[in-house]
Amino acid sequence: MVATSHLLGFLITVYVVILIPGPSVLFVVSRGVSLGRRAALATVLGNTGGLTLQLVLVAIGVGSIVARSQAVFTVLKLVGAAYLVLLGVRKIRDRKTLAKMFGPTAVAPRSLRRTVREGFVVGATNPKGILMFTVILPQFIDRSQGHVTLQLALLGAICVLIGLLSDCAWAVAAGTARQWLGSSSRRLEQLSVAGGVTLIGLGVGLAVTGRRG
Repeated sequence: MVATSHLLGFLITVYVVILIPGPSVLFVVSRGVSLGRRAALATVLGNTGGLTLQLVLVAIGVGSIVARSQAVFTVLKLVGAAYLVLLGVRKIRDRKTLAKMFGPTAVAPRSLRRTVREGFVVGATNPKGILMFTVILPQFIDRSQGHVTLQLALLGAICVLIGLLSDCAWAVAAGTARQWLGSSSRRLEQLSVAGGVTLIGLGVGLAVTGRRG
């Protein structure tokens, strides 16, 4: 159903986008630093649920647009590319503020149910997830194969799985190295700058990339 010739490029693109720390990763790490590994993993569970909800809504709504309207798709692509660049610029500009979010500040204990719920809200409202599902995924859809909505759903499910594995790695690392993560704001600022530069590069690449199929 999904063109295998595009699968490697899709996996690389999605992995890079997910690997860059965004709202969900920042929240997972902040929970790990302040509340420990268990709370961070519970946050990942909720975040994955929120991301899955995004996928279902986007696949149903965007599938028909991708299948029928080149003009609307082009607008979505350019808007998404501009937003990626904007996110990159903001990450570089706000690197000091973002770094402070990782500080080992005191946080009141939370139940696992509340932690999962908070993660779900962050995942469901994460703009990077919406951008990935509405702009990046359609680049790898082959309309000649048909079943556009199903292709979006399959590729989106791969995104959710990669995001789950990546966030779990962040959660375990944050919970294990709580003091190390909170000890160097300079290190975290450099991470934010690197992520911002990568987002800008992805945005430019997205804007000039043609449509498959």
